[in-house]
Amino acid sequence: MDTPPPAVNLWQAIKFWLKLGFISFGGPAGQIAIMHQELVEQRRWISEKRFLHALNYCMLLPGPEAQQLATYIGWLMHRTWGGIIAGALFVLPSLFILIFLSWLYIAYGHLTLIAGIFYGIKPAVAAIVVQAAHRIGSRSLKNNWLWGIAAAAFVAIFALHLPFPFIVLAAGVIGWLGGKFAPQLFNASAKHQANQKNYGAAIIDDEPPTPEHAKFRPRRLIAVISCGLLLWIIPMLLLGTVFGWQHGFTQMAWFFTTAALLTFGGAYAVLPYVYQGAVTHYQWLTPAQMMDGLALGETTPGPLIMVVAFVGFVGAYSQQFLGSEHVFLAGAIAATLVTWFTFLPSFIFILAGGPLVESTQSNMHFTAPLTAITAAVVGVILNLALFFAYHTLWPQGVESGWLAQLDWIALAIGVIASALLFYWKLGIIKVLGICAVLGVAVKMFL
Repeated sequence: MDTPPPAVNLWQAIKFWLKLGFISFGGPAGQIAIMHQELVEQRRWISEKRFLHALNYCMLLPGPEAQQLATYIGWLMHRTWGGIIAGALFVLPSLFILIFLSWLYIAYGHLTLIAGIFYGIKPAVAAIVVQAAHRIGSRSLKNNWLWGIAAAAFVAIFALHLPFPFIVLAAGVIGWLGGKFAPQLFNASAKHQANQKNYGAAIIDDEPPTPEHAKFRPRRLIAVISCGLLLWIIPMLLLGTVFGWQHGFTQMAWFFTTAALLTFGGAYAVLPYVYQGAVTHYQWLTPAQMMDGLALGETTPGPLIMVVAFVGFVGAYSQQFLGSEHVFLAGAIAATLVTWFTFLPSFIFILAGGPLVESTQSNMHFTAPLTAITAAVVGVILNLALFFAYHTLWPQGVESGWLAQLDWIALAIGVIASALLFYWKLGIIKVLGICAVLGVAVKMFL
């Protein structure tokens, strides 16, 4: 244990990152736990201290922190291509799986079996989002000021219908001012607090010499940012030239670029923004389809934000972006496009910012704005839970009276899902499986 394991070549790393892409269930917490167990405890590719240091940085960024952490460790071990491969393999299996499941859903969703599965998991999704709000809130709302920010965010999006970016910006400003004038109220750091353990010498240990590629160089920073901008500008120009600015492909590329830059607080935080754009503004899919997409995202490996692939596929397929003869092709292209534009910023943040982070091993600062944003996210997620619950329990609306239109069976399944999550502490996959079975039974026998 006092001697680090043998050096890992790129091909060995590729095998691990590919495996991780297929087993990364459980959302960010589960994915980070898998990486910690595999890379820190068992394989000793990276030490506990360096792992948490990288994670602290990823927690401060918009975007999926687990995918960014994989990218960071891949970059640290095998330079730029190592980071690109690690981050890409974290996402690609999920993309292919979701394209297939989205096609199955849109083409055969009318069948009793498929309809029953989605009937059962919709109430479970509403319960899962409530649990997410509770989990984030219990961790982040440490004083009355943060509770007030959460309440104000809920009122802003539920009653005032303010756009999600405005809420994030306002919370960030409040956090910045609070960190400056009342830091004791905004010291709920986003860092993962953990008792650091020594699992033995690691390949990337606590105090190794910084590798050449991880040293900060202004020229390299400019090169990475320039390449990243080109990788965004060129596809946008091609889409605008070939299809026009108003075409669905181009609008999806632009919309999900903005979404990628607003995902502070994880996937649940950006879902209200995706809903506002995809369902309300662009009308690419219906509220019920949005819930079904979230359910698929919960049951497949990879980042939960991969629900955007479902949104892209269903929107392009349903609205026939390439005509009635090429609906599957349109859906597959849209799913790939939105994945590209959603995750491109994450790669730029890691490859550009990694050397800056490695230049100092001190703790990360300036977390007060993130603390306030996380508090606001709790209110926004609660609004999302109410939205999902409304469309699940009153699928026909409440024009004839809220009691007369209530779907009592869906309510019962939702109560069961809540009990399984909050009381019995079952995992999300098990809860969705149980509720899916209940939904199939309802559709087949009632």
